[in-house]
Amino acid sequence: MSTIAENIAKVGVRIREAAQASQRDFSSVGLLAVSKTKPAEAIREAHAAGLRDFGENYLQEALDKQALLADLPLTWHFIGPIQSNKTRPIAEHFAWVHSVDRLKVAERLSAQRPAELAPLNICLQVNVSGEASKSGCQPEELAALAQAVTQLPNLRLRGLMTIPAPTDDVAKQRAAFARLRALRDALNLDLDTLSMGMSHDLEAAIAEGASWVRIGTALFGERDYGKV
Repeated sequence: MSTIAENIAKVGVRIREAAQASQRDFSSVGLLAVSKTKPAEAIREAHAAGLRDFGENYLQEALDKQALLADLPLTWHFIGPIQSNKTRPIAEHFAWVHSVDRLKVAERLSAQRPAELAPLNICLQVNVSGEASKSGCQPEELAALAQAVTQLPNLRLRGLMTIPAPTDDVAKQRAAFARLRALRDALNLDLDTLSMGMSHDLEAAIAEGASWVRIGTALFGERDYGKV
């Protein structure tokens, strides 16, 4: 078994055990492999080990890998900050976008989504920790943004995403994820997605209702940002 396949199996055990501990169905938690800075060969290897959903942060890198992997039935998720002038290729080449944090970006994604494609699945990114360095709308802005996004014709609002301040304190991890869940529930929009939790805190995220955990390092090893 390859290292990536071994890592996928280990992460699968962590997800299963966390789901069982929270009395959740294991199948209700999706594993989104965060493949930024990793070569196409690593994604091909992960696909061979059973993964289908891959998350990318850097647009040109993602497009290059999509071209190299066009023979595989992969689902691509854009999870990085979005510049307004980059929305067209995102709208054209991804099935999910987890990082929408302002209406202008959502409007452009809707307008530029090709008519022959299914509506683009959208998560609104929320800055639950109030970090100035983090992307995401403020919690008090969320309701108005969500209502506006639901009116856009070529988008399907699925839920919320967050990247909370890193901490090893499990109680603080859970509190941040619980806040995102409460914000989602307060919208009363029948949203089915919470994109939250990474390699170091996936258990806390699953305990608070994560439906996608975004895992990179635990699957592919440390990232080499010199290759971006």
